Amino acid sequence: MRLSRYFLPVLRETPAEAQIASHQLMLRAGMLRQEAAGIYAWLPLGLRVLKKIEHIVREEMDRAGAIELLMPTLQLADLWRESGRYDAYGAEMLRISDRHQRELLFGPTNEEMITEIFRAYVHSYKELPKNLYHIQWKFRDELRPRFGVMRGREFLMKDAYSFDLDEEAGRASYNRMFVAYLRAFSRMGLKAIPMQAESGPIGGELSHEFIVLASTGESAVYLDRRLLDFEVPHARIEYGGDLGEAVRNWTGLYAATEDVHDPERYERLTAPADRLTARGIEVGQTFFFGDKYSVPMKATVTGADGAERPVQMGSYGIGISRLVGAIIEASHDDEGIIWPEPVAPFGVGIINLRPGEEAVDGACENAYDALDRAGFEPLLDDTEGRPGGKFATMDLIGLPWQLIIGPRGLADGVVELKRRAGGLRETLSLEAALERLTRGKY
Repeated sequence: MRLSRYFLPVLRETPAEAQIASHQLMLRAGMLRQEAAGIYAWLPLGLRVLKKIEHIVREEMDRAGAIELLMPTLQLADLWRESGRYDAYGAEMLRISDRHQRELLFGPTNEEMITEIFRAYVHSYKELPKNLYHIQWKFRDELRPRFGVMRGREFLMKDAYSFDLDEEAGRASYNRMFVAYLRAFSRMGLKAIPMQAESGPIGGELSHEFIVLASTGESAVYLDRRLLDFEVPHARIEYGGDLGEAVRNWTGLYAATEDVHDPERYERLTAPADRLTARGIEVGQTFFFGDKYSVPMKATVTGADGAERPVQMGSYGIGISRLVGAIIEASHDDEGIIWPEPVAPFGVGIINLRPGEEAVDGACENAYDALDRAGFEPLLDDTEGRPGGKFATMDLIGLPWQLIIGPRGLADGVVELKRRAGGLRETLSLEAALERLTRGKY
């Protein structure tokens, strides 16, 4: 992509309404525009990051055996009355009536709808287990939306729902999602710690929030600091096997959100030197709630003995749009964003220091073509402007690499290669720089 043809409305000043780093930087980097309180238009740069996160989540869900579908944003109120949640959910639910006076709602989650879909088609234990997921926009009418995408009203979410014959099988499905979450967040460059959590309006007694530690986190968390050094399960982990040991490894040490924190248990299980109190950002949550929805909504299957029984269910959410903010909170400096490579909107920014000069234009085009062929997704700054402004823009939008090409360097046969994380710079020939980038050596 050439910057002269792109839409990147960067801001030099920090908007007054933005209180935390991720909100400030997303607005300044031209990723977002606020259209109403807690409701944002995703501009091209932000959308590219959103799609990268979606891709990682989708890959890990598919590997874990989940099957993708797509449910609508609007749901019938009668479905929620079946489960008993329509009146209980509260003011965060946006209730709507259409021209025929049918009562609808803008879905904040999809337990009822997925249960209705499941019960229409699955009737035998032989068809289990099933895990169905989608990636869809949700709406919760927050009283005080704030912190940009961290607490917005409209947000993009991956929600999965497991269906099993009995509790043992249901917990095995829970474990598969637990491991898939650890892997997905790790691939995004995040250290997400699973913590015991309150299940809230979703329900059930087994729930974990996946928390990224950050000073701007909305809630306090309490954990054994040794969890910060744990390795996530390897990509070759067998999802069809017993994952109980992997889950027990992560849940064997104390980690809890403030809603369920037990000070006495914390002190009993955790040595003083290992106690860590911090603030955290929730990026995902897993729930196992058994027959909470299947009983009132009559989602049953016939077992091997011929008897009808309600299925055991779990649900699993990842805040995809929230993750964009969480990654920035975890990875930025005074100059701007520092994207981990797997979620970066572009892989490298090529900075043309003298547009219109034949040798510089030619070197930039050669670099652009080579990196594009290698799948490196280059962004070429071919615009007019001062070098200082170009450097500031590239630092602000946070691409992992910068390839700086100017007339003085070319006269000496060299270009400059900069790694955004850490700011390390190296002067070398264009061919060596391209080889370094495409082979992943630095």
